[in-house]
Amino acid sequence: MADRKSSASSRPTVRRKERAEPEAKKDEEPPKEAEVSETETPMENGEAAAASNGEKPEPMELPPFEIITGNRIDPFFFKFQFKNVEYSSGRNKTFLCYLVDQGPGADGLLRGYLEDEHTGSHVEEAFFQHVLPSCDPAGKYTITWYVSSSPCAACAGKLAEILEARKSVRLSIFSARLFDWEEPAIQAGLKALAAAGCKLRMMKPLDFNYTWDTFVESDDQPFTPWEDCQENYEYYQEKLADILQ
Repeated sequence: MADRKSSASSRPTVRRKERAEPEAKKDEEPPKEAEVSETETPMENGEAAAASNGEKPEPMELPPFEIITGNRIDPFFFKFQFKNVEYSSGRNKTFLCYLVDQGPGADGLLRGYLEDEHTGSHVEEAFFQHVLPSCDPAGKYTITWYVSSSPCAACAGKLAEILEARKSVRLSIFSARLFDWEEPAIQAGLKALAAAGCKLRMMKPLDFNYTWDTFVESDDQPFTPWEDCQENYEYYQEKLADILQ
């Protein structure tokens, strides 16, 4: 979803405001950029050539980021992206870990994760394009998602439409954080999603532990919950219950 920053409303139950955490190791400094004079604007080679010929350079179009898929998440990214804090500085992408039971006769569970960069399809929609593009109407699909942030209003609406159209699909979404939960459009989208049969719940500490064991390159290292993990879960779960009542 576009820039999934959690609501910055005050909350007495969470004692510590989350500090901005860069997605890089703390002891690593970003590379310094070359200094440019205030009167100069750096130009690409093509732009320089066009300027020398008196032509107006055309703007470069950058390709959108693609959806990233895989089986195991880097532990550093998991701890950063799935941390269930209220102030989610720097967490501007969504990670979606999935399990799909395709019913009797299927060869085990489908398992993996998707990651988006918020310039193309969001992971919720991309799941039905990359992982489950089609469903057998006679089959039964039980899908479980563990996501770093709950769906935006647009994705909640699209998911509700998919569930209404694909009666063979049962979807449960467990979210680490609520995305912009105070916005009326977000609340309406979550209500529509629940009305379409989707199970919505916040991730408990046990869910973080399970996700760590199942979807993270943990090298058999146990998951250590961060401070206030349980308290923050209770806070978000209460807000979600208020929305869905």
